[in-house]
Amino acid sequence: MGDFTTKSQLWRSPGAEVWRSTLLQIPTLFGRLVYLASLRDPATGHYYHPVLAQSLGAEDADRSLCSSHHQVFQQWLGFSLEEQKSDLDEYLSFGSAPRYALPYRKLVPATAREVERQLYLTDLETLLELLKFERGGVFAIPEA
Repeated sequence: MGDFTTKSQLWRSPGAEVWRSTLLQIPTLFGRLVYLASLRDPATGHYYHPVLAQSLGAEDADRSLCSSHHQVFQQWLGFSLEEQKSDLDEYLSFGSAPRYALPYRKLVPATAREVERQLYLTDLETLLELLKFERGGVFAIPEA
């Protein structure tokens, strides 16, 4: 059996269903990106989610989370700048994270190609400048 079959079987498991429903509870793509990035250990680069790890095993959960992170990242990149702004505005309206501490550079998955990374950073920095302008300089852009 090839890798595709393994991934297909993996995503049909009960744990994967729980994971998909968990991810879909986050209403914005940017919020999902933040959440998925938070599951990655900065020291090791591995992802961990207790329920998914218990259901799939640590290695398969890591692979699944890494894949989810990259998929959500690519969906975000597929948005127009207007759609990205709307999604980011909605994310920020929930007030779950301080607006001045948006860790946008840490949200890029390690699997992203350099061209994807650069597009993401360009788009997000443009959006952050727009937010800064719209809010009369009240929105602080974090340093790199």
